[in-house]
Amino acid sequence: MKYIKLLFILLLFSAGAKAQTETINIIQRPIEFNQERIDLSLDYMRTHYSIVQNTPTITPSMIVLHYTEVGTLEHNIRYFNNTYLNGRRNLSRESALNVSSQFIIDRDGSIYQLMPPTQFARHTIGLNYCAIGIENIGGSKQPLTEAQVKANAKLIRYLTKKYGIQYLIGHSEYGIFRNSPLWKEKNPNYFTVKYDPGAGFMEKVRAKVQDLHLKSAP
Repeated sequence: MKYIKLLFILLLFSAGAKAQTETINIIQRPIEFNQERIDLSLDYMRTHYSIVQNTPTITPSMIVLHYTEVGTLEHNIRYFNNTYLNGRRNLSRESALNVSSQFIIDRDGSIYQLMPPTQFARHTIGLNYCAIGIENIGGSKQPLTEAQVKANAKLIRYLTKKYGIQYLIGHSEYGIFRNSPLWKEKNPNYFTVKYDPGAGFMEKVRAKVQDLHLKSAP
């Protein structure tokens, strides 16, 4: 019996070590970050968070998972590449800065980096100053794939180890932070209800990274 227990412990240790050393392939697809986008980002940080900096950088402590709802990988990269927001009146009233994210994952699980993880991106109200955004191609009519579940888990593990991430949430869960010290949005009326990337998807991803003990609430 003792031998069986020892073998079981060794197998668990081996699986954990394998997960920690698993390689990750991140394809670079940088979007344009010109001086206009820099200025808009700095203005957003100052106006919405009272953060005054010379460069639009963040110290990430959170990862927020999203889905794109519509469009292919190339369509969404082209959209994020625009400096200025097109339409979306509820967002454009607050800033002309376009939405974006640091990463986007295609339906086959391929991971693309659009900007450095420490670069400011507009993807989650109230938390952009500390959050890395991961977009996933898909939506309510095109459910996210198992390949995306695995890719998100792998990327989360990599980013957590590199940046000391403490929180993992889905975009639909961000409202729980509104009354916490982490929430820095100065406009109390600036809030939108979100449903992405879905409770089922978050459950699957969290199951794969549960050993990281990432928090989902303040």
